[in-house]
Amino acid sequence: MKKMTAVFKVNGDAYEVMVDTHALLVEVLRDELGYGFKGVHESCGSGDCGACTVLVDGEPVLSCVALAVSARDKEITTIEGLAKGNQLDPLQKSFVEHGALQCGYCTPGMILSAKGLLQENPSPSEGEIREALAGNLCRCTGYNKIIQAVLAAAKGGE
Repeated sequence: MKKMTAVFKVNGDAYEVMVDTHALLVEVLRDELGYGFKGVHESCGSGDCGACTVLVDGEPVLSCVALAVSARDKEITTIEGLAKGNQLDPLQKSFVEHGALQCGYCTPGMILSAKGLLQENPSPSEGEIREALAGNLCRCTGYNKIIQAVLAAAKGGE
């Protein structure tokens, strides 16, 4: 296996590591960088469930099918990077307030997909939210509370 030195900018911090050129982004985030970004969940391994979603330069990326080297020198945001100290991101807060999480396994991917949408479109319609989250599977909530949480966050927490 060929290895190379790569710099990954995750949640504002830079990490220089040796990575296999065929390593997946989820593997590098969870296992190779510092304490590991365990909020990046690995589930299906085929890009079907969205649990591994992170933002790369503000765009949602399925880290279980993305080569890590494709994200080098780009800004990567994981769920751990949204909160500022003890202050939750408004989207995270809205998920809590609207009961849009249950077991929590899909939550990081849902929130990051929604964050990518809100950065691109701060006032999405319900249909646009549903489309943006279509690649994220949840077995607990039935999606309605998730949609309500994203709508409320878009409206400033109403």
